[in-house]
Formats: sequence, structure tokens, C-alpha cells
Amino acid sequence: MLASPAEKEGKVLQRTKRGWMWNHFFLLEEYAGSDFQYVGKLHSDQDRGDGTVKYVLNGDGAGSLFLIDENSGDIHATKRLDREEKAFYTLRAQAVSKRTGRPLEPESEFIIKIHDINDNEPKFAKETYLASVPEMSDVGTFVVQVTAMDADDEQYGNSAKLVYSILQGQPYFSIESETGIIRTALSNMNRENREKYQVVIQAKDMAGQMGGLSGTTTINITLTDVNDSPPRFAHSSYHLSVLESVEIGSTVGRIKANDADIGENAEIHYSIMDGDGQDMFTIVTDRVTQEGIITVKKPLDYESKRIYTLKVEATNTHLDHRFLHLGPFKDTATVKVMTQDVDEPPVFSRNPYIIEVHEDTAAGSLIGGVTAWDPDSANHPVKYSIDRHTDLDRLFNIESSNGTITTLLALDREMSKWHNISVVATEINNPRQTTRVPVFIKVLDVNDNAPEFAMFYETFVCENVKAGQLIQTISAVDTDEPLIGHKFAFSLSSTNPNFTIFDNEDNTARILTRRGGFSRRETSVYLLPVVISDNDYPIQSSTSTLTIGVCACDSRGNMQSCSTEALLRSAGLSTGALVAILLCVIILLMIVVLFAALRRQKKKEPLIISKEDVRDNVVSYNDEGGGEEDTQAFDIGTLRNPEVMEANKHRRDIIPEMLFPFRRTSPIKDNADVRDFIGARLQDNDADPTAPPYDSLATYAYEGNGSLAESLSSLESAATEGDQEYDYLSSWGPQFKKLADMYMGKDSDNDT
Repeated sequence: MLASPAEKEGKVLQRTKRGWMWNHFFLLEEYAGSDFQYVGKLHSDQDRGDGTVKYVLNGDGAGSLFLIDENSGDIHATKRLDREEKAFYTLRAQAVSKRTGRPLEPESEFIIKIHDINDNEPKFAKETYLASVPEMSDVGTFVVQVTAMDADDEQYGNSAKLVYSILQGQPYFSIESETGIIRTALSNMNRENREKYQVVIQAKDMAGQMGGLSGTTTINITLTDVNDSPPRFAHSSYHLSVLESVEIGSTVGRIKANDADIGENAEIHYSIMDGDGQDMFTIVTDRVTQEGIITVKKPLDYESKRIYTLKVEATNTHLDHRFLHLGPFKDTATVKVMTQDVDEPPVFSRNPYIIEVHEDTAAGSLIGGVTAWDPDSANHPVKYSIDRHTDLDRLFNIESSNGTITTLLALDREMSKWHNISVVATEINNPRQTTRVPVFIKVLDVNDNAPEFAMFYETFVCENVKAGQLIQTISAVDTDEPLIGHKFAFSLSSTNPNFTIFDNEDNTARILTRRGGFSRRETSVYLLPVVISDNDYPIQSSTSTLTIGVCACDSRGNMQSCSTEALLRSAGLSTGALVAILLCVIILLMIVVLFAALRRQKKKEPLIISKEDVRDNVVSYNDEGGGEEDTQAFDIGTLRNPEVMEANKHRRDIIPEMLFPFRRTSPIKDNADVRDFIGARLQDNDADPTAPPYDSLATYAYEGNGSLAESLSSLESAATEGDQEYDYLSSWGPQFKKLADMYMGKDSDNDT
């Protein structure tokens, strides 16, 4: 009988005697029969066999997985059970009276346990494992541990007892049968000979006996590298070549020492140990390819030395002391570098050149020179020239044969202190070989400029000033640049009764009054000549005039008013300059007034609008309708007043041509003077019936006796096409826009 939970807790309880006939129930997993599997039978002593007792089952799987015959108490399993899914089931049974439906005794709990069978094979966590072990490891070195799992019951039989064995990988590796630890089984395994191994491991249950289930896995083992291989050059000597014109740092060539190791164990350091080229070349290591890169350390010269010898050493940077007996872990090789000749450009003796010249040096003077030569063994001659882009003012010249530099113009330091030019040296036999060098020409100062006022001074003196009063402090500037510094001396060109000067000896001076009581009415402006001298050699001096205006001041000396002349002179304007300015202003005003009058005259309407007015007639000589012979005129009065036009009335502003045919002017007699010529032309003009009836201007031009063109008078232009201005048509209103466009357009075409 099973103990109740209260008894398990140690409590003393009064229990009713049960009437179960109790058995332990066990059930095999994976039952393969066609009928339900019999589990066991429940029976109560209250059951008299008369069919009045009913058995009821509750708990895990009751009614579905486990069924009970309510009359007999037999329990059957309806399905195939798997211990790996559930190892036991807890159920509760009770006997109930069929008549009353009341329990005959308390409910009891029992367990159905599933017995295990060997139905699961061992399984590894991975189908493939990755492992590594250093090469050259000793026998028994740990590699990796693998573990398989068996879902069968470890506590029941040998179904889950596993044994490990190696199916593939001998004789290199071994495995411990109980733990699954894989170890090396062979010494001196060299990665350089073989790097990767594949090992197959088996796990078998039933303690490895016949009939047990098994599972396998694969371990890919890689031998990791150790520095057990020294570097070795493939050749004992190497030959390289390089042009002599290569720049410093350029690559000459590459050499490599082979190392069977990988990673940091194959890292190599190259160095030049000996040789006559040790100072000319250097070698560095390419960290990617582990090659030695030989580069140029100093400029090469084919004419000086043509072959260099280097002794290069290659050494491993990471050594493993366990394998030093396999060394030495370094190697040497000889490298010969041959210098190849190239046609080099000329070489200057200096770079740059600095030449000093005084600014008073005359044009054509020799100021210096440059020197260049061909560095090649042929030593071709060199010619010199100045890059004119650097000497746009053409101040200098160079002798093409010897490089001497002369001046073409006089130099002025005050204009430019430095001149930077480029001199080009060119091989005569090969003009493509050129070299340029900067030449800095410094212009040295010469005391050739006199000092002058530092600024324009607006100086005035008050009428009520007293003697000895300061009215202005002056200073001076000098464009020269002395070595010691400027030192100016101030003085008056002559004794002045009104003012005096006091030199402060600090390049400034004070202007003082010598008397008081100045009057604007007597003299409004005083001119005071001041002599300023420098202390350089040769001494330069100049006279600057200080304009002093007389002004009315208050008691404190503040200026209140000055005369116009004083103001103008203080502004630096003379009387002549003032008159010139006034004349310019008057002329400008006259031009503006005249222009305005002309514009008003153009816009003014004609006073006479009668159609009888002949002055409104416009005669066209270049009308496109009739050509040059068309002399039809337009009655402007009629066009302006169309209501006064009478129908079918002949135009009275046109004179028929047959009444007044073209009249050629009478020829001038030989030896006629200008008076006779003008009188004859005036008489012809007065008698001309085609002349306008109002005052007009006739121009006569006399070319002299015997001229084939005779007179150029405008009176003869009646029969020819003359120049006519039609700009005034545009101001007559929109009615004449078409006419203005027609004649002004023709006029433009003729001008074109």
C-alpha cells in the first residue's frame, strides 16, 4: 500500500483501512502489438462481485491514453508510449456505488512507470567540429573534446552507456573511449608538409557491445603555424638597374627571401649590412608581400659611379626559441645596382642667385651673372636667356654665352625694391634640356629724394594771437631708406617777421608767431617757405610752402570765420584754379540750358497751320515710289487739317517742271576773284524761281580757278539727291509715324 501525503510529512493521522488489492504497475515503451496493452487490475474488498461497484480513473491520460473497465477494474493503454517523451504517469482510482453514486472508499493515487528499451542512438551536438593544434606538438597534446548524448535511460541497463572510438584519423590522433578527448598521436607533424586533417569519431551505446546503437561526427583539425622555417633567398645574387635621374625615394627594385611559415612567423626584416652602395640606397620591408624594397637614398650620378654593390640580410622578426636548433633564421644575398646614363639638363652653380645693385646704376651696367654647365660626360655648351614673363618691363638683359646680367633701364628703389626674374639655361645640342633658376635682384637705396611734408596742413592764425604762440606742428617723410634712420632738419628759407620755426630734433618742428595783432583786411593769407633737409649723403633738401590763413577766433583760440581766399588757399587752390573751376561750371550750365531749349523747340507746334503756307512743304528726293526724279511734295497743312481739303483741286504747292526747268549756273570767268564769284552766285540765287520765298541760308564753296567740280553751292543740288535730315518728322505725331519710318529708314540705309 502507498503512504498518504500526510504520513510523509510526519503527522499522526487516523486512517480508514483500505480495501484495495494494490500492485505496482510497469509498462514497456514502444509496444508494437495490435491490441491495447494491458497495464494492470484494480480491485476493492467492497466489491462483492454483484456488479454494484463501479471503478473510476482520473489523472494523467485517464480516459484517453489509459482506459479502465468500470466493472472489472482492468486498465489498458490505448497508444504506443515513448519513455523519452514521458517516463511515468500519475493516476487516481476510486470505487463508487452504482446504486447511490457515492464513493465506497477515499480516492487513492498510483503511478504507471514506463520501462526503457534501447531505441535511441547517440547523437553529437554538431555534425562537424573545427579544431586546431600547433604543428610540431608532442604526442598526447590535447586537441579537442567531443560529447554525444543518448536519450535512453541512464539509470536502467546499458542503453545510455557510451563508448568513443576513432574511425578515421589514425595514426595522427587518438581518442579516450570514456571522455571523448582527442589527442595527438604522432610527433613532429609539420604544417609545411600537411596542414589539415579530417578525423571521424564514433559513439556507441550498450557499452560498445554487439547490438548497440552508434552515432558519428567529423572533426576538421588544422595544424597552426609555428616559426620553425628560416627565411631563404632563392638566389645568392641579384642584379638591378636604375636611371641616374630618378628622384630620392624612388624604387630601384624588389627582392624576397622565402619563408614557409605564415602570419607573423613569416615576417621578415631586411637590412643592408655592407657594400659600397650602403650610403646611396636603403631597403624597407613591404608588410603585405614581405618583399625587400630597395630605394634611392641620395642622388645618383652616372658620371661619378656606375655600379654599386649591396649585401642584404633577411631576418625573421618573431623567433621561437624551441626551434632555434632548426636555424639560423636569417639569410644574406648580394645585390648589384647599375646606374644608367640619361641626358640631364644643365646645372646652375647656385640656386637661387641674389644680386645687389644701387638704384643710381646707369643703364647698360653689369650687375652680376649666373653659371651653368652640362653634367653629362659630353659636356655640351649652354646658352642663357631671361624668361620675359618674369621681366615684363624689360629692365635686364643677359649675355647668352656667359650668363652676365646687365641693366637695360635705370632702376628706382622707390618704385620697386626687389626684381625677381628667372634665368633659363638650355643645352645648345638639345634645346629640350632646360633648367631655370630664380635670380633675386635687390635695389640698394641711394639718397636721391628730398624730404617733404608728411601731410597737407590746414594752418591758421587768429587775429588776436600773441607773439610766441604755437600755431602748427609739422613733420616730414622721405621715400629713401637710410641705413641709420631718418633725421630731418627744419628751417626757414629766409627770416620772416611774422613767424618763426623751432626744430624739435625728433623729425618734427613747431611753427610759432613772432608778433601779434594779425588782420584779415590787411593780409588774409601768409605763405611760409620751410626748408627740410635730411642727414644722408649726399644731403637732399626741399622747400615746402606752409599756407597760413588769418581767421577770426574767440577768446579761447577757436576759429570762427576766415576769408574765402584763406579757405581756398588752405585747401590748396590758387586763384587761377578757382577761375578755371568757375568757368567750367558756367560752361556746363550753358550747355544744359541750350539742350533744354532745343528740346522745347522740337516739341513746339508750328504757328502757321494754313495750307497756303509754303514752309510746310516737304520735298522728297529719295522716295521709293518715283525714284530720284520724283519731286512730288506733301502738303503738311493739308495733312494736319484734312477738313479744309477741297475735292478735285490741284495742289498749289507744286510748281510744274516745264515752267522752271533745271538751270545750270553760269560759268565763272577765268581769273575771277572770290568777290566776283560770290556776287555771281548771289545774283543767280535771287533770280532762281525755285528758291523759297522766306529767308534762307545759302552756302557757297569755291574750290578755285580751273576746278573740274566748279562750285559746291547748294543751289545746284536741286536736280540731285541731297542730304536731308528727317528726325523732326518723329515729333509731328502718330499721323506721320509711317512717313518718319520711311525717310528715316532710308537715311539710315544711306549712312550704312
